[in-house]
Amino acid sequence: MKVLILSCATGEGHNSAAKAIREYFNMHGIGCEVIDTLSLVSPAVSQTASDLYVFSTRTRLFRLLYNAGTMVSGNKSKSAVYFANKLYCGKLLEYIKENEYDTIICTHLFPAEALTALIRSKKLPATTVFVMTDYTCIPFMEETQLDYYIVPHEHLIEECVKKGLLRDKLFPYGIPLRQMFYSSQLKENARMECKRLFGDRINENEKWLLVMSGSMGFGNLKDLVNQIIGECEMNVELFLVCGNNVKLLKTLTKEFGDHDNIAILGFTDRISILMDACDVLFTKPGGLSSTEAAAKNIPIIHTAPIPGCETKNAEFFHYHGMSYSTSDIKEQVRRALRLCNDIPYRNKMIASQKMNVNPGSSENILNIFTDPHKLNYP
Repeated sequence: MKVLILSCATGEGHNSAAKAIREYFNMHGIGCEVIDTLSLVSPAVSQTASDLYVFSTRTRLFRLLYNAGTMVSGNKSKSAVYFANKLYCGKLLEYIKENEYDTIICTHLFPAEALTALIRSKKLPATTVFVMTDYTCIPFMEETQLDYYIVPHEHLIEECVKKGLLRDKLFPYGIPLRQMFYSSQLKENARMECKRLFGDRINENEKWLLVMSGSMGFGNLKDLVNQIIGECEMNVELFLVCGNNVKLLKTLTKEFGDHDNIAILGFTDRISILMDACDVLFTKPGGLSSTEAAAKNIPIIHTAPIPGCETKNAEFFHYHGMSYSTSDIKEQVRRALRLCNDIPYRNKMIASQKMNVNPGSSENILNIFTDPHKLNYP
């Protein structure tokens, strides 16, 4: 068994899911490669797609494109998205055959469309799987024709069927996460580690809050931080994660850099330890980051989403009691403080998270290939 995992550089969630699958498969002696699909066309094409995605999320463009896709999705004719990705399917097939891959897993729509073109032409000598990374059936997924679809939750099955996916191809195994998110260390130990990592200026405040803006640094963090300071003054420890948004990092450093109780971070690979150390997480509702937080059992306040699939993520988490979602910054802070102080309220959210996150997602995916008789609900 030789596995190729196809992702795309439009947001880090797709890559995180791909890396999680690779990690688990490697633990079980199965070789995997993760590649950015558009890099097979050229690095310039991949970078352009990434830049356009970032630009669209910081303007109204992504909302307009997502809404337009929702309106035309489901038409009997194939979409422009399909035909655009069909253009490089020859290069993709060549890469698959040269490297003798017999199993292909997609964590993004674009490679799934290219694989669909190859499947329709009966040229693809491999088993194919699509792993959903958002809590909704995104536009155009119904025009793909892969062998298996990994759905984040069983309550999304009917939506997928309604959109046109075949029920017997849908498996609600959850979103695969890196193994570090399925375990936690004691809060006291995690806080000591944070002091070692981020400096001795960290105080002994009882409440620790983590504010994340995604890999691209999305959202109105400045107003949120001001609201938290207004409510808590110096009686809270704040960790602000700006992702790859250098401009946001500079802005927040200029505004809050002299506050001893605020640690301002750019991109960091220490999110797991930060989640262990903090009492509440403020985050935009990315599918991966939200699932990671729920697996860590840290109460979640969902801030303003990137309109589109993140709106659906927020609705799903809020409805299932796994987070509290509102665009009202004052209410976000009030709810966060209640989650710090009201233990039954906090425990209720954590119980919902435990009920709705599958820690065996990667194992279930692996069983598709190694133990087919286990192809049922986890």
